[in-house]
Amino acid sequence: MIEHHYNFPSALRLKKPAEYKKVFAKPIKSSDTYFTLLAIKNDFDHPRLGLAIAKKNIRKAVHRNVIKRAVRENFRIQQQSLGNMDIVVLARREAVDAPLELLRMSLEKHWLRLVSRCASCS
Repeated sequence: MIEHHYNFPSALRLKKPAEYKKVFAKPIKSSDTYFTLLAIKNDFDHPRLGLAIAKKNIRKAVHRNVIKRAVRENFRIQQQSLGNMDIVVLARREAVDAPLELLRMSLEKHWLRLVSRCASCS
């Protein structure tokens, strides 16, 4: 039986500006009303997540933190099916007023879309 780990250690995060720049340079995009996700293939055997939740779009720190928590939690649960990708999540203004369940469903659609699009990229 395969054992799945659903944690979110430091190795699953984008931390350095150079890592973010790499994703922003030539990404595969997925957008909807609440989020824009940018992704590229990485050289590791696991996905990595970066968050770019702008103050310009989401004014209050409380709202930014709620959105970040929701994205991290969803990524943590879905990481087994994502493969080797670096993903940056950008939130839009509309994400502030949306219920968490709607944000979760939106993110799950994005993960599926990125996996299918990244399968064809090198």
